[in-house]
Amino acid sequence: MFSEKIVNNLKKSSWIRAMFEEGARLVKEYGAENVYDYSLGNPYAEPPKEVIESMKKHVLSEETGLHRYMNNAGYEDVREKIAKSLQKESGTTLSANHVVMTVGAAGGLNVVFKAILNPEDEVIVFAPYFVEYNFYVDNHGGKTVVVPPNKSTFEPDLKAFEESINKKTKAIIINTPNNPTGVIYREETLKNIKDIIERKEKEYDITIFVLSDQPYKKIIYDGVKPASMLSIFTNGIIVDSFSKSLGLAGERIGYIAVSSKIKEVDTLMNALSFCNRTLGFVNAPGLFQKVVADALEAEVNVDEYKKRRDFLYENLTRLGFECVKPQGAFYLFPKAPIEDDVEFVKKALKYNLLLVPGSGFGCSGYFRISYCVKFDMIERSIPAFEKLMKEF
Repeated sequence: MFSEKIVNNLKKSSWIRAMFEEGARLVKEYGAENVYDYSLGNPYAEPPKEVIESMKKHVLSEETGLHRYMNNAGYEDVREKIAKSLQKESGTTLSANHVVMTVGAAGGLNVVFKAILNPEDEVIVFAPYFVEYNFYVDNHGGKTVVVPPNKSTFEPDLKAFEESINKKTKAIIINTPNNPTGVIYREETLKNIKDIIERKEKEYDITIFVLSDQPYKKIIYDGVKPASMLSIFTNGIIVDSFSKSLGLAGERIGYIAVSSKIKEVDTLMNALSFCNRTLGFVNAPGLFQKVVADALEAEVNVDEYKKRRDFLYENLTRLGFECVKPQGAFYLFPKAPIEDDVEFVKKALKYNLLLVPGSGFGCSGYFRISYCVKFDMIERSIPAFEKLMKEF
């Protein structure tokens, strides 16, 4: 009666959503103050004042045409502003013609995969990774190939990465700062990835696109500065959103920016605009294109996230949890005290702790904590973590 593929996918659907729904059940039973929900990466911070002021300006202005269709790629003036910002950051020549506005990063990734993938093409992902990548690639006939991490740093295992490339490899997804670890890949690591790609492109006479999924690039700590992907990768494609950097997850606004060095780049840009339309997005939300263009230099209060990171990291490591300290994003990825991370997460429910197993990110034996939550909930949850750890 329904799509067999989708029905099968429902059975292996996201642990994140499953735990979020479990949280709603526990809240009804025990009350919100007694449930500690770390399941969903839903930005806690409100949009900065520049965003609010821009919304007011555009909604109350007498400008016409703001709510009509525009070019499938988005408003040209908005795309030009984003291109200039990225050009300043990367040193790579860009114009409005290299940018497509999208319905968030998720919409952007689907547009890119629709534009570049042929049936059975392979897309390499570095574990741990955002599980929805599997579905986005599968949506367009491709297959994901998972490369394991070096678990002491949670950067990619480069030997395994090189061995995973073959004639069917079409793209690689790099997510840094990473969800779920919060790790920022070192520039040296990225340059080593570039060298491997270039060797393999020559060996197999193929082109490999490097997709930088970077919605957390402005949520960084301790003075760490992520490397510019467009300055490193010749075939680089940035997929970004303002969901986290401006606290606009519900508004679904993002963009694709493509390196001007890509061969036949004009054909690629036409394909991206075409896929934006034919996937049913048509164009990104018009009002919020204008809003984010006004607020490109703004950002949410990162100090609030840092406060949460530091408090949780110090308390969990004090209790005996092993964890690489995150440099960005708003997640911790501690090692579970038993090998079966799913069983561990189920045990945590006894103490009304909602965690997400690392298996859901392609990395068993760990679990994810999303700390974009109220600070007083974090404080109240520590005794529950202590009781949980005592079981093991």
